[in-house]
Amino acid sequence: MRLSRYFLPVLKENPAEAQIVSHRLMLRAGMIKQQAAGIYSWLPMGFKVLKRLEQIVHEEQVRAGHIPLLMPTLQPADLWRESGRYDDYGQEMLRIKDRHDRDMLYGPTNEEMITDIFRSHVNSYKDLPLTLYHIQWKFRDEVRPRFGVMRGREFLMKDGYNFDLTREDALHAYNRHMVSYLRTYERMGLTAIPMRAASGPIGGDNTHEFLVLADTGESEVFYDARVPALKLGDRAVDYDNREEVAGICEEFTTLYARTDETHDEAVYAEVPEEHRKVGRGIEVGQIFYFGTKYSESMGATVVTPDGSRVPVEMGSHGIGVSRLLGALIEANHDDKGIIWPEGVTPFHCGIVNLKQGDTGTDAACEGLYKALRDLGLDPLYDDRDERAGAKFATMDLIGLPWRITVGPRGLANGVVELTSRRSGESEEMSAAAAVARIAQIYDGV
Repeated sequence: MRLSRYFLPVLKENPAEAQIVSHRLMLRAGMIKQQAAGIYSWLPMGFKVLKRLEQIVHEEQVRAGHIPLLMPTLQPADLWRESGRYDDYGQEMLRIKDRHDRDMLYGPTNEEMITDIFRSHVNSYKDLPLTLYHIQWKFRDEVRPRFGVMRGREFLMKDGYNFDLTREDALHAYNRHMVSYLRTYERMGLTAIPMRAASGPIGGDNTHEFLVLADTGESEVFYDARVPALKLGDRAVDYDNREEVAGICEEFTTLYARTDETHDEAVYAEVPEEHRKVGRGIEVGQIFYFGTKYSESMGATVVTPDGSRVPVEMGSHGIGVSRLLGALIEANHDDKGIIWPEGVTPFHCGIVNLKQGDTGTDAACEGLYKALRDLGLDPLYDDRDERAGAKFATMDLIGLPWRITVGPRGLANGVVELTSRRSGESEEMSAAAAVARIAQIYDGV
């Protein structure tokens, strides 16, 4: 993409209404625009990152054996009355009436609707196990929306639901989700720690939240300092192997890590003092096992091998996709702007032309731009007639991981400059070598 033809409305000054780094930088970098309290338009670059996150979530869900679908944002209230949650959910639920005076709601979550879909089409244990998921916009009428996309009213969420015959099967689905989430966050360049948590209005007695450590996190967290170092890395996982999946979950949850809601000071005191850490965390996902809470009240049953009929065992599993974007910025920024991890960056690298209109630099930049695109990469070429300082400031603000700088002096010596946004280190090399280096960096990302 040529920056002269892109829609990137960057701001020079910090917006007064932005209280935290991610909100401030998303507004300044032209990623979002507020339309109402807690409701945002996603401008091209913000939308581009959001779609990258969504794609990673899809890929890891499918890898784990989960099946995508799409449910509507508006739901009939009668389904929620069946489960008993219509009156219990509180004022966060946006309740509306259609033209026929029927009670409807803008879905904050989908346990009732997915249970209705299941009971309408599944009758036998032979159709189990089954896990369905979707990525959908949701609405919760927060009493005090704040912090940009971190605590908005409208948000993009992946929510998945497992249906199993036995408790043991459902707990395997729970473990499978935990591992798939760990891999999802790692691909995004995030360290998200699974922490024992409270279930809230979803229900159930077994749940973990995934929290990214950040000073601006809304939750106080207590954890063993050895936990953030745990990684899946390139480890291959057989999601059908119960022992393997359970072993990975145990590895990531044996060391102490809890939110303030479930913190146990006596258990925490058993952690060696040098490893005890207290901080703040941003919730980016949560998994629940709640057994037959919804299947019993809504009649979601299957025939078993002996001919009896039983309610299915269930769980639900969510990732806040739009919230993840804010968490990524909170965890990856400096005083100049965003620093995107390679796995989620909106553009793979930036190309800065230091002397727009100069025949040599223009030709070199066009060559770089074409060579990168021919390799399937997505560069952002700053071809504006702007001073060099303004171009560097824009690149630093929007946070592309790599920048190739092209100027007459370097070209006279046959080199361009490749700069890492994260480290700030630069290296001179030929244009062909710079293209090869970028291609190597993104190979397999």
